[in-house]
Amino acid sequence: MQGKVILVTGGAKRVGAATCRKLHARGANLIVHYRESGKEARALQSELDQNRAGSVALVQADLLDIARLPHVVDETVNHFGKLDALVNNASSFFPTPIGEITESMWDDLIGSNLKAPLFLSQAAAPQLTKHRGCIVNIVDIHSEWPLKRYVVYNSAKGGLASLTRSLALELAPEVRVNGISPGPILWPEAGEWTDEAARQRIINRTLLKRTGEPEDIAKTAAFLIADAPYITGQIIAVDGGRSVNL
Repeated sequence: MQGKVILVTGGAKRVGAATCRKLHARGANLIVHYRESGKEARALQSELDQNRAGSVALVQADLLDIARLPHVVDETVNHFGKLDALVNNASSFFPTPIGEITESMWDDLIGSNLKAPLFLSQAAAPQLTKHRGCIVNIVDIHSEWPLKRYVVYNSAKGGLASLTRSLALELAPEVRVNGISPGPILWPEAGEWTDEAARQRIINRTLLKRTGEPEDIAKTAAFLIADAPYITGQIIAVDGGRSVNL
């Protein structure tokens, strides 16, 4: 991974930040995308640049603004001279129970979880093809096993799983495209997930009887980028066995 240039969307916080730290530690130069988390993005840049000066750049964008996405790729190439890998990590997540779904909810969830990864991948494809690069999409185990009250989110992640396989077909043989489906890694910051009893029920039905760590996703992303030259079109569940026992 030494010297590779990797664009990570939603890279300033949580799983995105852990992924950035792991890829950077293995020698990659990073473009860290953020939307509103500028403070966190700048702190992460400062942290990583202390280890390797000039190795991290930031780009701000609302990924729902599709016209902006080619410029995100252009800014990456203008700064580092190339693009080797794209990690589509940014995601909206909130409940959409039947009877309460609005078009704005649809636009947000489909936009961040499916539409933006498609159009950003399309914008990045020429660079990735040139450098025989790869794409890693952060999917979700609920793309296959729906989460109750999250109709639109489930549908968006299901579309992202299909997009992952479709892009693998379209961009082969030069570009590999894979996905990671997290299970219980980090609890959402609001909603029913703040209830300890609800959390424990999920842990009890996870085969390893614990939640995972953001590092687990980061390690898998690093593997798919640097150590999996004959893997494409696959989605790896990193869920402690949760999807086996839903």
